[in-house]
Amino acid sequence: MFAVYAARIDRDQPLAGLELGERPAPESRPGWSTVTVKAASLNHHDLWSLRGVGLAQDKLPMILGCDAAGVDEDGNEVVLHSVIGQSGHGVGPEEPRSILTERYQGTFAEQVAVPTWNVLPKPKELSFEEAACLPTAWLTAYRMLFTNAGVRPGDSVLVQGAGGGVATAAIVLGRAAGLRVFATSRDEAKRKRALELGAVEAVEPGARLPQRVDAVIETVGAATWSHSVKSLRPGGTLVISGATSGDRPSHAELTRIFFLELKVVGSTMGTKDELEDLLSFCAATGVRPVIDEALPMDRAREGFERMESGGQFGKIVLTNP
Repeated sequence: MFAVYAARIDRDQPLAGLELGERPAPESRPGWSTVTVKAASLNHHDLWSLRGVGLAQDKLPMILGCDAAGVDEDGNEVVLHSVIGQSGHGVGPEEPRSILTERYQGTFAEQVAVPTWNVLPKPKELSFEEAACLPTAWLTAYRMLFTNAGVRPGDSVLVQGAGGGVATAAIVLGRAAGLRVFATSRDEAKRKRALELGAVEAVEPGARLPQRVDAVIETVGAATWSHSVKSLRPGGTLVISGATSGDRPSHAELTRIFFLELKVVGSTMGTKDELEDLLSFCAATGVRPVIDEALPMDRAREGFERMESGGQFGKIVLTNP
């Protein structure tokens, strides 16, 4: 079957290890389901995999891709939850939790196999392309906002780095949930898009906000860390799920964190129950993922190049006929 896969690890030039071509179709195994992929979305996790982060050399070649929507063996339209081993279903209770493509072949292919427990019904209101955007970036944003930040309608939130998948999702979900959303971006066009999606104000990174916020959604890391901490009200919460600019800020702001009793919460992905809630939320409210571009699977390299350059706003989706 046709697939998009990591053939080599290159920490400095990750796309040098990206290959498109034929790979073995998944084999049937007890407790697993094979899904025909209709749409799959790119995540920065895929670029990190090409750099060897979370992907060991002995696992190569590895088909990339965490997210997908498609059709199962019985003809049902489905969405995949990409955290494998969370429940023990299909892998055994002793296996540690992993994200698809760290141990098992991913979704950038004509077919993918996952534990049957990880297969959820796709709401009829969502297209395959829309549904494929939800299981990683949008689920991460959902958990950051509503589980780990614990915000409520009327609260204020700062979203760093508008344009990325998680940040874009946080703006849209926050607006739909009645939050007062502020956003940052270095790019003027992305700040404008953030306003169109519902942010009340979009500023350059580091700019002073008109008010201190209840929570910060942080995925940028070192470049925005000090600004995130300084933007919180006393007792506020900073939730971090990524560090695309690096994980070593020049100033950790420890004094401010303890003096103002701020909370710093790490967040990774989300649970199957949270993904079910997110799917229902989108179906019921009309909220839809922001799709930057949809490309046929055989043009995957273009999508990777766009994501690596940071030029996208929202999700890049790969499709099969």
